[in-house]
Amino acid sequence: MSCPSDAPRPARYPARLEGDFPSQVSRWLWLVKWLLILPHVVVLTVLWIAFLTVSVVGWFAILFTARYPRALFDFQVGVLRWTWRVSFYSYSALGTDRYPPFRLADVADYPAHFDLEYPKRLSRGLAWVKWWLLALPHYALVVVFTSGYGNWGGLIGLLVLFAAVALLFTGRYPEGIFSLLMGLNRWVLRVTAYAALLTDAYPPFRLDPGAGEPAADAVEAENAPSADQSTARVSREADRAMARRRVARRHSG
Repeated sequence: MSCPSDAPRPARYPARLEGDFPSQVSRWLWLVKWLLILPHVVVLTVLWIAFLTVSVVGWFAILFTARYPRALFDFQVGVLRWTWRVSFYSYSALGTDRYPPFRLADVADYPAHFDLEYPKRLSRGLAWVKWWLLALPHYALVVVFTSGYGNWGGLIGLLVLFAAVALLFTGRYPEGIFSLLMGLNRWVLRVTAYAALLTDAYPPFRLDPGAGEPAADAVEAENAPSADQSTARVSREADRAMARRRVARRHSG
């Protein structure tokens, strides 16, 4: 059985969470958004019951086929996407005043997006342990971020409160708070996707703040060797090539 450290790590994590910076939002609407989202809360309660049921079906499918049925996968991602849009609108970010659509599919012109790459194969072994054992370190952090109440408590809730007060008195959303909130929400959704068996890519212990995901070239640059290292490697290879030629001349002589 492979462990998280042995699992391949893509340049970009397969779960992608994005949200546009709220350049213009109401000073006071956040005071009543708890009421406005009640229809979504009702629907999401039903969807999350279905989500947990589908997770069990998906677990068995992985054990027998090493795949997550595509239709079930798309439904699960749709529930996470719907949840993120409502969270972005309400008390995980207060990121928009535009009311979230009642849809599982992505809405291109809505300011919040979530997507997850479909895995061609999933590990049967990891399906036994990743959702409870391997994810435990992340669960501890997610509790700090959320206090266990969706994304509406803990550090996220505190930062949203600061943003709400700033909106009330200045009419502006602090960009630094928004960037940090996006990073925290991104962390939570990555862990959720991993624990729901939708990916084998272990969530990085890395806060990626900002409206969008980190660019692939930026992530690759972090892992790329420095210019000095590259020069040293080329020099070592040249030395080895010269040594091989000397040995070849001795043998030919």
